[in-house]
Amino acid sequence: MGKKDPAQCQQMDEVRAEIDRLDDALVDLLIERWRYVDRAWQLKQDPSEARVPWRIQQVVDRVKARAKAAQMPEALVESLWRQLIGWGIQYEEEKLQKRDEG
Repeated sequence: MGKKDPAQCQQMDEVRAEIDRLDDALVDLLIERWRYVDRAWQLKQDPSEARVPWRIQQVVDRVKARAKAAQMPEALVESLWRQLIGWGIQYEEEKLQKRDEG
């Protein structure tokens, strides 16, 4: 099934199929993003480097600007990205701590 514009969907099964297609693509992108998170901790020296406030704000500001330009709720995007970032920081801190102990 090819990509459909939302306005082309005439029935709910078409909408659901497009949402499923997008969910698959989002998971693939999250997997790719996570691989970079995994690489990041390997390049850092200690757990204090996992949380970089200026970088967190830079990422959040960038995605919020994209959401705003697309007339998507900025709060939704910010919430999602802060969750992603938080998981990444926790993961990095744990990996760095284990490396320091090992």
